Amino acid sequence: MDRDIDEVKTVHLTDEVYAYLVAQAEPPGRVQEELVERTRALGREAQMQVPHEQGVFLTLLGKMLGARRIVEVGTFTGYSTLALAAGLVPGGRVLTCDVSEEWTSIAQEAWKAAGVGDRIELAIAPALETLRALPHEPVIDLVFLDADKPGYRAYWDELVPRLRPGGVIAADNVLYGGEAVDAGARGNALAIREFNAHVRADGRMESVMLPIADGLTLARKR
Repeated sequence: MDRDIDEVKTVHLTDEVYAYLVAQAEPPGRVQEELVERTRALGREAQMQVPHEQGVFLTLLGKMLGARRIVEVGTFTGYSTLALAAGLVPGGRVLTCDVSEEWTSIAQEAWKAAGVGDRIELAIAPALETLRALPHEPVIDLVFLDADKPGYRAYWDELVPRLRPGGVIAADNVLYGGEAVDAGARGNALAIREFNAHVRADGRMESVMLPIADGLTLARKR
C-alpha cells in the first residue's frame, strides 16, 4: 500500500496489535509473573510498574552497553530493577533509589527469588541525597529515571557528569499520557515538559524520544 510521505508511521496500538508486540519479547519468567500479580494487588499504584516489553528493552540495553554500573531512580516493587540486573556483565551492580520501605520490601523478595539480590544495592533515602553522595568519576554506564517528575531535572544534572562517555540515560514517562505536548501543562506534565526541553538543550548529550509505553527518552553522553 502506498503511503503519503508525511503520514505518521507509528502504528496505533489496538489491543490486538499490542498483544502481538508483547508476544515478540522474551516471555516473563515465574518470578516476574508473580511480581506483576503482587503489584496489581496494590491497586491504583500498580500503574507505576513498567510494562514487560519495556523491561525486556532495558535488559537488552544493558547488555548492548556492557553495563557494569547501573543507577536507577525509582524502584517501586522492583520489576525494572530485575530487568536492569539481568543486563549486567558479570560482577556488575545496580544502585536503585527509593523512599518506600513498603514497596521495596516486595522488590527485595522478588530479587532474592530471581537470584539477583547480590547484584542490587537499595538506597532508602531521597534520591538526590544518594546521587550527590556518589563519587564524581564518570563511571556509570546506564541510568533509568522513573521517579517523581519534578525531580527529573535535578537527577539529570547530578548524573550526567557521572556518566561515562557513551553511557546512556533512559528517562521514562516523557510523554506523560500526552499531556507533555500542551504548552499550558501544569504539575507533573509541566515538570516533564520542562525536563524534555532541558534534555534537548544539553550539549553534552544526544537524545531521541521513543514511543515506548508512556514515552522513553534515550540520551547518550558524547
